[in-house]
Amino acid sequence: MSSLNITAATVDPALLDLPWHLPLEDWPSENIAALPKGLSRHTVRFAHLGDHVIAIKETLPELARREYDMLKNLQKLDVPCVEPFAIITNRTDASGKELPAVLITRHLKFSLPYRAMWSQGLRGETAKRLVDALALLLVRLHIAGFFWGDVSLSNTLFRRDAGSFAAYLVDAETGFLYDSGLSNGQRENDLEIARVNIAGELMDLVASNNAAPGVNPVEISERIMQQYRFLWSELTGAETFWALERWKINRRVARLNELGFDIEELAIKTDDAGSKVKIQPKVVDAGHHARRLIRLTGLDVEENQARRLLNDIDEYRLSHQRPGADEEVLAHEWLSAVFEPVVTSIPRDMRGKLEPAEVFHQVLEHRWYMSENQNRDVPLGEVVNSYIKNVLSHRRDEEALIGLPSTSSITLPDAVPSGTIVVAEDDEEADWRDLV
Repeated sequence: MSSLNITAATVDPALLDLPWHLPLEDWPSENIAALPKGLSRHTVRFAHLGDHVIAIKETLPELARREYDMLKNLQKLDVPCVEPFAIITNRTDASGKELPAVLITRHLKFSLPYRAMWSQGLRGETAKRLVDALALLLVRLHIAGFFWGDVSLSNTLFRRDAGSFAAYLVDAETGFLYDSGLSNGQRENDLEIARVNIAGELMDLVASNNAAPGVNPVEISERIMQQYRFLWSELTGAETFWALERWKINRRVARLNELGFDIEELAIKTDDAGSKVKIQPKVVDAGHHARRLIRLTGLDVEENQARRLLNDIDEYRLSHQRPGADEEVLAHEWLSAVFEPVVTSIPRDMRGKLEPAEVFHQVLEHRWYMSENQNRDVPLGEVVNSYIKNVLSHRRDEEALIGLPSTSSITLPDAVPSGTIVVAEDDEEADWRDLV
């Protein structure tokens, strides 16, 4: 056996303990993490490394190096993608036969490929949410000057985001990063690739009877064109209005903030007569609500989760106003008095089911339904007990779907009141529960 060549972003001696002298297909089960994975032209396996999981892809050495560097560059641009961990070359088996190089990335916790939803049939509304998330990811990539070249649901991972999904790029092998940005032709090319690939993926679902009734592959694949063009126009398009309508400048900024973006620079021009004004965002940065939340509380969550948590913080501020208590003070007060008690009340053996921010979002949803059904303002502690018993205990872990769900009994801190109503879940919720 020849010596391995390892290039790693993080030094982890445990890498040396993995059986690199074996093809990935022959790795023993004790090294493999049984996580769901999407389609790939390469052999891909998940493996245990210390207290976390890594994704390993066999490929050519030059492709491994190129994709590793590309993912690092995308991370620097704050684009949602998997984290590059290492590349390993110069692999040989026991007889000295050369083995493929590997690209290693960290497994994205609480994420799933869309194929993991096949077990009970992917619903139409969930498919639309996935496409919407992919459209937003594609816009962010194009704003950063990245041409993907292989846009598809299979090359994307999805995480929950307060009733929606957040999409992360997985495969950057075919991508190119252009400092000068993308032309309209390059963007349209990526968009057409996305439309064709999504239609094909959904047609496969329908043909294999893994799609719920009502899933229309052509209609859903066309949706990415519509969503992408709407977002691109909102984020980068010029807008002209009369000078007396200058309030439209603030309205444009507010619309972008509502979409989750901040403007780093705004070009404003007037005509020679000064009667018309033209505005155009120059640089648009995603994560408006997430940045505000992390500034106030230190919580680092997805964009829609941040929006939901900020709304709850704002409600808390209104009901706890007092002299000398500014936004930052009340936000930290909310963190210790509201958010943390909810999160820490989740039994330890259930904490891998959902991210803390998603748990809190679902608790708020559960409180609304309980209050509506019982026609009273249900205390948060009572809501949490009901949510744990009637919703969370029936979910399978999304942090790492390994093995069968736990069947151990749970002792709640307080008895759930008699007559508690079990809230019916929406289609998106049910799709992820179908994984059990």
